[in-house]
This record gives sequence, structure tokens and C-alpha cells, in this order.
Amino acid sequence: MKRLQILVLTAFLPFMAIAQPAEPLEIFDAEGVTMDDFLWLKRPVVVFANSPNDPSVTTQLEYLAERPAQLAERDVVVIVDTDPAAASFFRQKLRPRGFSLVIMDKDGSVEVRKPRPWDVREITRAIDKFPLARQEQLERFPSGR
Repeated sequence: MKRLQILVLTAFLPFMAIAQPAEPLEIFDAEGVTMDDFLWLKRPVVVFANSPNDPSVTTQLEYLAERPAQLAERDVVVIVDTDPAAASFFRQKLRPRGFSLVIMDKDGSVEVRKPRPWDVREITRAIDKFPLARQEQLERFPSGR
């Protein structure tokens, strides 16, 4: 019986890899991008710090890289701003202090601000509560009324 299980797993393993391709996470440097680039298309997750050497930035980017497919399903793009002197559009609009994680919706509204890194599970749960995301889910999976 054990041999049969191994044989079945061996036969289906290549198909599992094909069925779940890893989607790359879109990461942008904040310099030169604005909300207009993503308005009604993507949900920006903006990671701020006063230095690229801030350990919270590294931790946050590691968290985001762990489950890129879940973020891609929710149309997330990541914007990283670690240079206060550059005065990017997002830094001027959101005015962060030190490390900050800001999750925005497709309409440009700020939905969540956090002073510490969040993992993908926490981010996706928050996004799933956004009114626009709930509307998208209803359109994607309508109930059979």
C-alpha cells in the first residue's frame, strides 16, 4: 500500500508544480511613481523608513516575498521609500515617521497604517475587509440568488 501512495504522489507532483506558478511580486522604488500610476488598477502597500538599513524594512520585504501569489490575487504592488531626502509623492502625501507600513485601496484612500512589519496573512485579511475588495469578490464569485 505504501508503494502505491508513493507512486501516486510521484505521478501527480509535477502537475502540482505546473498548477501553481509563483507570481512575481511587483516592487517599485517610490522615486518617480505616483498614485496616478496605480489608481483603480492596483492596491499600493507602501513601506517607509528613514534608511534602507532599517531592519524593519528587511523584515517587511521578507514577509511580502513569502506569499506573493496571495498579494497578486488582491492586485497589490509594493512601493519602497527609504530616502526621506528624495521627497517622493507618497512620502509627501502620507507623511510617515520612521518605519511605517501603509496599505492603500485602489481609489487612493489610506486604509491601514502600521508602525511595525505585518505578515501577508495580516495584510490580506485587512484588504479583504476593504469595501472595494469586498465588491470585487462579489463580482468575481456572485451568489446564486
